[in-house]
Amino acid sequence: MLKRWIRHGYKKVAGLFSKADTRTKRFPVLEGHPLAQEHAEAAVETQGTIQENLNALKKEFQIYRWNPDFPNTKPHLQSYFVDLSTCGPMVLDALQKIKAEEDSSLSYRRSCREGICGSCAMNIDGTNTVACLRPIDADTTKPTTITPLPHMFAIKDLVVDLTNFYQQYKSIEPWLKARQRPEDGREYRQSPKDRKKLDGLYECILCACCSTSCPSYWWNPEEFPGPAALLHAYRWVCDSRDDFADERVQALTEDLKSLYRCRTIKNCTVNCPKSLDPANAIHKMKTRHLVSQPVELFEGQ
Repeated sequence: MLKRWIRHGYKKVAGLFSKADTRTKRFPVLEGHPLAQEHAEAAVETQGTIQENLNALKKEFQIYRWNPDFPNTKPHLQSYFVDLSTCGPMVLDALQKIKAEEDSSLSYRRSCREGICGSCAMNIDGTNTVACLRPIDADTTKPTTITPLPHMFAIKDLVVDLTNFYQQYKSIEPWLKARQRPEDGREYRQSPKDRKKLDGLYECILCACCSTSCPSYWWNPEEFPGPAALLHAYRWVCDSRDDFADERVQALTEDLKSLYRCRTIKNCTVNCPKSLDPANAIHKMKTRHLVSQPVELFEGQ
């Protein structure tokens, strides 16, 4: 203990005596130029301050982890710290950086990075969205929490099972159905006015953000097709080139378990990363069905 005190005291005293010639040792080229030495010393101190500030740019990401290969390990949130000064602006950039530099076992879907494919859909800070369109929150005092889409079976980490979701999309027959061939034998023509009716419908990227935010879908995922499938159904119902609009509506209204499961909660509209309005499309489809039916059919229901 005494030796350590003596060694510490010696270093402290030696530092005081050597402080006068620090500039000469660190900047021998500037010897004889005191003002330049002062500027150089200030630059070194500034660089140290910059390095301290860079440490403040580290952002914490709490990511949901679960691996089916280790069933005894419960799902948990794992923290990763990302230097925002060397990372892209979007949450997907942070995930890519974490997977490439820190933990290659992290699993998630991604493809286009342009908000077109819908692959990187996940829940970020409590909101369903696609990671490639979600900017990183620059506030480094609080972490960003990333979890899978809610009420879906997790396959591994942020990857969920979308089998049922795609089967429901397939059930609405999302393709053009015409009774006759086009007049010229090549294509079904459509006026600009009719084409404009499809705006806000065809842009859906099937990311499942809307369906997985819908309480009606949470309660009845086997019976209720969900906002995404119904949005696409209405896309074909209002397409002037399709000859089976009435049949499409009838198929969705044979019972109260499909179209009328929607309670117009509008979580789907709030969470759509493409700013679409599935709730409005479902409402219009309900209106189309109701105005085509005699009022007497709905009395007493």
